[in-house]
Amino acid sequence: MTLMPPTAPRHPVTREFHGRTFTDDYEWMRDKESPETLAHLEAENAYTKQQTADLEDLTEEVYSEIRSRIKETDMSVPQRAGDWWYYGRTIEGKDYGLSCRIPVSEGQDPWVAPVIPEEGRPEGEQILLDLNELAEGHEFFSLGASSVTTSGRFLAYSVDTTGDERFTLRIKDLQTGELLPDVLEGIYYGATWAGEEHLFYQRVDAAWRPDSVWRHRIGTDPAEDVCVYREDDEQFFTGVGTTRCEKWLVIEAASKITSETRVLELDDPEGEFRVLWPRQKGIEYAVDHAVIGGQSRWIVTHNASGANFEVGECGIDELPHLRDLNVLIPHRDDWRIEGVDTFRDFIVAAYRRGAIGRLSIMVLPETGYGHFSEMEFDEELYTAGSLGNPEWDAPVIRISYGSFTTPARLYDYRVATGEFTLLKEQEVRGGYNPEDYTAYRLWVPAEDGAEIPVSIVHRADLDRSQPCPTLLYAYGSYESSIDPGFSVSRLSLMDRGMIFAVAHVRGGGEMGRGWYDNGKQLSKKNTFTDYIAVADALIAKGLTAPDRLVAEGGSAGGMLMGAIANMAPDRFAGIQAVVPFVDPLTSMLKPELPLTVTEWDEWGNPYSDAEVYDYMASYAPYENVEAKDYPDIIAITSLHDTRVLYVEPAKWIAKLRATATGGEFLLKTEMSAGHGGVSGRYARWRQTAFEYAWTLRTSGAVSVADGDSAGQGQPDVR
Repeated sequence: MTLMPPTAPRHPVTREFHGRTFTDDYEWMRDKESPETLAHLEAENAYTKQQTADLEDLTEEVYSEIRSRIKETDMSVPQRAGDWWYYGRTIEGKDYGLSCRIPVSEGQDPWVAPVIPEEGRPEGEQILLDLNELAEGHEFFSLGASSVTTSGRFLAYSVDTTGDERFTLRIKDLQTGELLPDVLEGIYYGATWAGEEHLFYQRVDAAWRPDSVWRHRIGTDPAEDVCVYREDDEQFFTGVGTTRCEKWLVIEAASKITSETRVLELDDPEGEFRVLWPRQKGIEYAVDHAVIGGQSRWIVTHNASGANFEVGECGIDELPHLRDLNVLIPHRDDWRIEGVDTFRDFIVAAYRRGAIGRLSIMVLPETGYGHFSEMEFDEELYTAGSLGNPEWDAPVIRISYGSFTTPARLYDYRVATGEFTLLKEQEVRGGYNPEDYTAYRLWVPAEDGAEIPVSIVHRADLDRSQPCPTLLYAYGSYESSIDPGFSVSRLSLMDRGMIFAVAHVRGGGEMGRGWYDNGKQLSKKNTFTDYIAVADALIAKGLTAPDRLVAEGGSAGGMLMGAIANMAPDRFAGIQAVVPFVDPLTSMLKPELPLTVTEWDEWGNPYSDAEVYDYMASYAPYENVEAKDYPDIIAITSLHDTRVLYVEPAKWIAKLRATATGGEFLLKTEMSAGHGGVSGRYARWRQTAFEYAWTLRTSGAVSVADGDSAGQGQPDVR
């Protein structure tokens, strides 16, 4: 039996704010427990399955390609913490990994990571967690905290088995292998040890905001846990951790634009936290600890001197105004300082210049400070970062490196000599030659003249004499940057003649804080017009054509997808929106929803401000669906997503189907997943394969009727 597109019933409700009225026919879908809602989602899933049945063979091909390129039995490079080397294993056929460790061997360099054999188990190996065992019997599984005491005796770990990002924490005695009776239910991500007797963690309020930090004493009833800090301002989240030197516990309360830090000496976990710099609206700062010439100092990254941040320092108890700190890295208009990591003998700074993230290191002399020296790499487009590095007195730091064409690499960098030691490079099975692919950057003028960076990746032998099938990705919110990174799965697109492009639109952080500020709140439409400008430029240059161009974005990037669907439907053959935030005005008018109040700094507060209401109403994707032809659209969501509720894409697809004069609209809801989608690596690969199969078909890169590549003479890799 051939299924017809599901027609959602209309149960109109009226929303009134600021004298404005909006009738919502599909708000009834918000009732997650309603049989009508669940029946509609299941009907949408059945219809999507029918309409994509012709993709089954292609999906299986792409899935097989992804799997064939990945080394399924593998391990991470050991990372030293205390007297142990910690690492992870993956085993072919197993969805999840194993957390392991071996002791640091006597007589060997304690800073040179041991080589772990691929087969068998090294002497002294201890399996801390087998995530496959923890996930058994659950359709969804996610690990939250995994934190070991400095001594190495106790492991605190937490799991989520529904996808709602609420975790149950247990404590394991690694000497005996036994679980302690302590069980902490419904907590947030993470757990921070203070010695072996105390554990700090976060709980959430009714809106699922991490509003409080708690202290648990090992061996006591969790009902006796002490709330050490509660944040009453609904725009602020809390976080807790320690400095690398293990001298300070740190609690941070932060909104999108303001932060405040409290500290407590780690050896006094039942003491009182003290505020460093009291919060000032619009001022953000983060602290780290250094010892300079035998004196303890705060190293502070802050924006009190300029939007792109500055790094200063002061004594532990001096605390002058942030603008009056001794400057280590000054504010500059052409770079965005992202933070510093301090070690006993050096400081690592991370910053962004020219839309590329960069690293610089200062070696600390016996007295005073040294000078920062930037690390240099050969490629135009790359991503480098300081990774892990838990040990305060380490003479080496772990550096990750990769690009669109270079598989991920892991180095040890010995600071004293400047020597890089390659520890591991991501293996691409079946053979991979980076020279077969090329990556470069274009600059596209926006409507107002701003220059938008665009990353382009494709096969080096791609025939560009005619428009090519292209996937144009973007995010454009929260100052998040889409940095160059290698993707095994993406090879299945490019080997079929597709171009992969990233539009680094405003709202992201690629070009500094101003780039972000000009793509948020009452400037949000710049995100959408930037993306359209990039699409137009790619078409004008002949790289692609409207019938060959597919747009993709997820979460806040899904809002972008919904907006450009309304604003420029004729530029795209298809739009793929993953957990898309397409009903933002409704969500921002509901303070009781998770994240809403904290999000007002990002989108504006339409609840209280009529100007913001009108501005959001003018672009909100769901509210601006019109009776016109749209490209084909597929929306992918999860029933248990607490960040972008399933109801948003469900309403959007229903309205598109009822209103648009052209286009196929599909909704795929994972019934046992969260914001990040399905769990388990094989399920994730298969989901990626499905999404790519849809993209390949929609862009015309392949003809699914016969499975042949349509990609300008490119090989059809099977």
